[in-house]
Amino acid sequence: MSKPRIWISNDSPKAGEVVRVRALILHRMETGLRPGADGQVIPRNIVNAFEARLDGELLFKWAPETAVSQNPYIEFTFLARKSGELQMKWVDDAGAVITGNKELAVS
Repeated sequence: MSKPRIWISNDSPKAGEVVRVRALILHRMETGLRPGADGQVIPRNIVNAFEARLDGELLFKWAPETAVSQNPYIEFTFLARKSGELQMKWVDDAGAVITGNKELAVS
C-alpha cells in the first residue's frame, strides 16, 4: 500500500489555534457485494477504523462503513495545545494497517 497523502493547515501553530488536517489513502474499499470477473463475489475489504493521535493522545476516532467511497478522504480539526507527532492509522478488514505522521511544533 502507498503512503497516505497528508496536509496540515499549519505545522507550527500558536497555542489554541485551530489546525485543519486533510488525509487521503489509496484503498479499493470492496463492499462484498460486487461480483468479480469470474462471477464470484469479491470479499468485503473496507477500511473499518481510523485513529488520529498527537503523541499517543487520541484526537479523533472514526469507524467507516461500506458507504464510504474508494480512496477515502478525511478532514478534521483540533486545537493546538502541544507540540508532538501527529500519528494517523487506518485499518482494513484484511488486517492491513496504513500509517502516516506529521510533526507539529506549537509556539
